[in-house]
Amino acid sequence: MADRIALTGLTATGFHGVFDHERRDGQVFVVDVVIELDTRAAAGSDSVDDTVNYAEAATIAHGHIVGEPVNLIETLASRIATDVLGLYLVEAVEVTVHKPQAPIEQQFGDVSITIRRER
Repeated sequence: MADRIALTGLTATGFHGVFDHERRDGQVFVVDVVIELDTRAAAGSDSVDDTVNYAEAATIAHGHIVGEPVNLIETLASRIATDVLGLYLVEAVEVTVHKPQAPIEQQFGDVSITIRRER
Protein backbone atom coordinates (compact mmCIF):
# COMPACT_ATOMS: atom_id res chain seq x y z
CA MET A 1 0.00 0.00 0.00
CA ALA A 2 1.26 3.45 -0.93
CA ASP A 3 1.69 6.39 1.39
CA ARG A 4 -0.86 9.18 1.17
CA ILE A 5 -0.73 12.96 1.13
CA ALA A 6 -4.15 14.53 1.80
CA LEU A 7 -5.15 18.06 0.91
CA THR A 8 -8.63 18.79 2.24
CA GLY A 9 -10.98 21.71 2.12
CA LEU A 10 -9.45 23.69 -0.74
CA THR A 11 -12.13 26.32 -1.34
CA ALA A 12 -12.71 28.73 -4.22
CA THR A 13 -15.52 30.24 -6.23
CA GLY A 14 -16.20 28.67 -9.60
CA PHE A 15 -18.79 29.09 -12.34
CA HIS A 16 -19.62 25.45 -13.01
CA GLY A 17 -23.09 24.02 -13.48
CA VAL A 18 -25.81 23.33 -15.98
CA PHE A 19 -27.97 26.35 -15.09
CA ASP A 20 -27.40 29.87 -16.39
CA HIS A 21 -27.45 31.36 -12.89
CA GLU A 22 -24.64 29.03 -11.77
CA ARG A 23 -22.42 30.19 -14.60
CA ARG A 24 -23.40 33.82 -14.13
CA ASP A 25 -23.28 34.13 -10.32
CA GLY A 26 -20.77 31.43 -9.41
CA GLN A 27 -20.70 29.44 -6.20
CA VAL A 28 -18.31 27.91 -3.71
CA PHE A 29 -16.64 24.59 -4.52
CA VAL A 30 -14.56 22.62 -2.04
CA VAL A 31 -12.00 20.08 -3.22
CA ASP A 32 -10.17 17.29 -1.40
CA VAL A 33 -7.19 15.61 -3.05
CA VAL A 34 -5.55 12.42 -1.77
CA ILE A 35 -2.29 11.51 -3.46
CA GLU A 36 -0.79 8.04 -3.22
CA LEU A 37 2.97 7.68 -3.60
CA ASP A 38 6.03 6.07 -2.06
CA THR A 39 7.57 8.54 0.41
CA ARG A 40 10.51 6.42 1.56
CA ALA A 41 13.06 8.33 -0.53
CA ALA A 42 11.77 11.66 0.77
CA ALA A 43 11.84 10.44 4.36
CA GLY A 44 15.46 9.40 3.92
CA SER A 45 16.65 12.50 2.09
CA ASP A 46 14.38 15.05 3.82
CA SER A 47 14.10 16.77 0.43
CA VAL A 48 10.96 18.02 -1.28
CA ASP A 49 12.55 16.91 -4.56
CA ASP A 50 11.87 13.29 -3.52
CA THR A 51 8.14 13.71 -2.90
CA VAL A 52 5.07 15.38 -4.35
CA ASN A 53 4.89 19.05 -3.54
CA TYR A 54 1.34 19.40 -2.24
CA ALA A 55 1.39 23.11 -3.10
CA GLU A 56 1.52 22.08 -6.77
CA ALA A 57 -1.54 19.86 -6.28
CA ALA A 58 -3.33 22.77 -4.59
CA THR A 59 -2.47 25.08 -7.48
CA ILE A 60 -3.81 22.53 -9.98
CA ALA A 61 -7.09 22.04 -8.12
CA HIS A 62 -7.58 25.79 -7.56
CA GLY A 63 -6.87 26.49 -11.22
CA HIS A 64 -9.61 24.11 -12.30
CA ILE A 65 -12.12 25.48 -9.79
CA VAL A 66 -11.67 29.08 -10.94
CA GLY A 67 -10.92 28.16 -14.56
CA GLU A 68 -12.97 27.11 -17.54
CA PRO A 69 -16.57 26.36 -16.53
CA VAL A 70 -17.91 22.84 -16.95
CA ASN A 71 -21.42 21.49 -16.58
CA LEU A 72 -20.74 18.64 -14.16
CA ILE A 73 -18.71 18.23 -10.98
CA GLU A 74 -17.76 14.82 -12.41
CA THR A 75 -15.92 16.64 -15.19
CA LEU A 76 -14.26 19.03 -12.75
CA ALA A 77 -13.06 16.14 -10.56
CA SER A 78 -11.75 14.23 -13.58
CA ARG A 79 -9.76 17.19 -14.88
CA ILE A 80 -8.18 17.78 -11.49
CA ALA A 81 -7.33 14.09 -11.12
CA THR A 82 -5.78 13.87 -14.58
CA ASP A 83 -3.47 16.81 -13.94
CA VAL A 84 -2.48 15.74 -10.41
CA LEU A 85 -1.79 12.23 -11.67
CA GLY A 86 0.69 13.80 -14.07
CA LEU A 87 2.88 15.06 -11.22
CA TYR A 88 6.17 13.26 -10.64
CA LEU A 89 5.89 10.24 -8.29
CA VAL A 90 2.08 10.19 -8.08
CA GLU A 91 0.88 6.58 -8.29
CA ALA A 92 -2.83 7.26 -7.76
CA VAL A 93 -5.09 10.15 -6.84
CA GLU A 94 -8.53 10.45 -5.30
CA VAL A 95 -10.41 13.71 -5.84
CA THR A 96 -13.61 14.78 -4.12
CA VAL A 97 -15.45 17.84 -5.37
CA HIS A 98 -18.04 19.25 -2.97
CA LYS A 99 -20.79 21.55 -4.21
CA PRO A 100 -22.38 22.77 -0.96
CA GLN A 101 -24.52 25.40 -2.71
CA ALA A 102 -25.93 23.08 -5.36
CA PRO A 103 -29.32 24.17 -6.73
CA ILE A 104 -31.47 21.72 -4.78
CA GLU A 105 -34.84 22.74 -3.34
CA GLN A 106 -34.58 20.51 -0.29
CA GLN A 107 -32.38 21.35 2.68
CA PHE A 108 -29.06 19.46 2.48
CA GLY A 109 -25.52 19.58 3.83
CA ASP A 110 -23.42 18.81 0.75
CA VAL A 111 -23.32 17.23 -2.68
CA SER A 112 -20.07 15.64 -3.78
CA ILE A 113 -18.44 13.32 -6.24
CA THR A 114 -15.36 11.24 -5.46
CA ILE A 115 -13.25 9.71 -8.20
CA ARG A 116 -10.02 7.70 -8.14
CA ARG A 117 -7.48 7.43 -10.92
CA GLU A 118 -4.29 5.35 -11.11
CA ARG A 119 -1.31 5.31 -13.43
